[in-house]
Amino acid sequence: MRGKQAPKRVIAPDSKYGSVVIAKLVNSIMKAGKKTTAQKVVYAALDIVAEQSKDDPAHVFDAAMRNVTPQIEVVSRRVGGANYQIPIPVRGERRTALAFRWLIAAANSRKGKPMSEKLASEILEAAKGEGSAVKKRMDVQRMAEANRAFAHFAR
Repeated sequence: MRGKQAPKRVIAPDSKYGSVVIAKLVNSIMKAGKKTTAQKVVYAALDIVAEQSKDDPAHVFDAAMRNVTPQIEVVSRRVGGANYQIPIPVRGERRTALAFRWLIAAANSRKGKPMSEKLASEILEAAKGEGSAVKKRMDVQRMAEANRAFAHFAR
């Protein structure tokens, strides 16, 4: 690696809820630098969540994030001419990034509605422990459990 490591940027909390996690969600939904459009999508989704759950949308979103964030994942490593799927624990920053990626992909896979409605329904299902994003997390956890025999290859 040449040069210095790039410093971590501090992300300011979002204006409506004062949450850094929601600000990061806005940034991960954003395409082509259109932040206001991404904010409209996220805030509309959280308004729908508040309306349907009759609860604070920030709490529902936190519950959804807890149900989607993975604890362990598998990494492919080549050992002696064979590739092994090695389970490793997931670092904190990567946990939230994977959770956002899975939530957004699950919302995008739904068809026929605006993005805010798709995201809201995925957040509500994830808060209940259901939905595509939670299923993705369970698949990753199951894969790591199945390959636990190869954990000794991790460095």
